[in-house]
Amino acid sequence: MTLSTSPDAVWLNVSPSFQRFDHKLLVGLARHVEVAHWAYRQTPEEPSSLDIAVTLLHDYLKGHDRPVHLLGHGTGGLVGLLYARQNPHRVKSLTLLAVGVNPMVDWQAHYYAQLERLPCSRQRVLTQMVYSLLGHQARPLVPGWVNVLEQDLLHSVSPHSLLKRVSLCPGSVAVPLLVCGGEDDFVVDPTQIRGWQPWLKAGDRMALCPGRHFFHADSPHPVANLILSFWGTTESVLVPPQGLTIP
Repeated sequence: MTLSTSPDAVWLNVSPSFQRFDHKLLVGLARHVEVAHWAYRQTPEEPSSLDIAVTLLHDYLKGHDRPVHLLGHGTGGLVGLLYARQNPHRVKSLTLLAVGVNPMVDWQAHYYAQLERLPCSRQRVLTQMVYSLLGHQARPLVPGWVNVLEQDLLHSVSPHSLLKRVSLCPGSVAVPLLVCGGEDDFVVDPTQIRGWQPWLKAGDRMALCPGRHFFHADSPHPVANLILSFWGTTESVLVPPQGLTIP
């Protein structure tokens, strides 16, 4: 008999500055399944390349002895989507949080579009992005959040810049898919989430949850229950906990 050396699920993060938003959700999931955390941090000297992130993820997953559930928020989810399309045999399911039917749309795409269009300073645009992403914030906290966004501009693998915005055609994925979005997310709005509908297979799920872009941080327990329930349909040994689910 061969013992498994793989986790049940792998959380994907390519935005180190945003890891603080993931913690409560991952703790909730880890009470029921083994969840590994895979992260990629881009240095300022490296080109912004999703291909590099996908290749490094493959180097990590090819050492596992069974398919795993992949999940991620924003650009981390996008990396999971690109990987699942290339290597579906290594993916048991894919969960996308705040990834729309046009999956390249992220907060940086909106930021660069506003920076180009509005007669405002970079700092002022970033300040407005803080309120758009997080809602009302006490004024003393805003400079800290602006710094978080600045760090994400430096270290995340988002493909966008002031010179170009990148797009990817909508499409399906061969593995079981769960897509979740925030009801008040201005980055990936509900229309982007509902746009997945024509691409969903039998058994795939789509949900809108209360909250903004980082809805999984505001409502970690309902989102965890939603994910575990979905995994329960793809993995017979998983028994989702009882609790609130989101229609």
